[in-house]
Amino acid sequence: MQTLSLKTTVTTIAAELPGAAELFRRSAINFCCAGDIPLRQAAERAGLSPAELLAELEALQRMAGLEAPQETGPLIDHLLSRYHETHRRELAFLIPLAEKVERVHGDYPVAPSGLARALVALKAELEDHMTSEEQILFPLMRQGQNTRISRPIMQMRHEHADTVRLLQDIEHAAHGMALPEGACGSWTALYTGLRKLTDDLVLHMHLENTVLFPRFETPEAAIGP
Repeated sequence: MQTLSLKTTVTTIAAELPGAAELFRRSAINFCCAGDIPLRQAAERAGLSPAELLAELEALQRMAGLEAPQETGPLIDHLLSRYHETHRRELAFLIPLAEKVERVHGDYPVAPSGLARALVALKAELEDHMTSEEQILFPLMRQGQNTRISRPIMQMRHEHADTVRLLQDIEHAAHGMALPEGACGSWTALYTGLRKLTDDLVLHMHLENTVLFPRFETPEAAIGP
């Protein structure tokens, strides 16, 4: 993300900064339904030092994307293997698991009602999005195309915003992914997998929005091999 300060809203930080959502979960900061407030206010409500929380987030910002290759070609390969293939595999596992947990524990007060439906919507959105990247956008990037690429990138950014809204639906349906006392193995595995999936998606979008896409949005951008 471009700007990080105590005035930045919690919702924005969670959506754009890799690792922030998990930090907020551990800090009992709601970044979903009640997240449209400045970071300073959220920290004070949670009984935390705003300056210390901001420092933790700044450390996450410095670390974001450091494991990804810098050259364009290898970065695209990394996105395909580390994220595209992984998202497909994990969603194929998580959707039936969510259906099972909802079916078995549906009468429990904090059951993740609607979670499976939200995951199915995310799967459909991601499949269309990733297929467009694989078949149209990434091949153009590998060719070094700048003239024909502005519209596809604009569309991908728009779809990233749609994905963020779906992630908020998932966070809400899963009650912040806080497990109830005595949760069964399936419920535990579901929320463990969801945390990884959602955090991966934020890092995936961060790499595209802030590292890959800008290289092709200006004519003078340097194109790696």
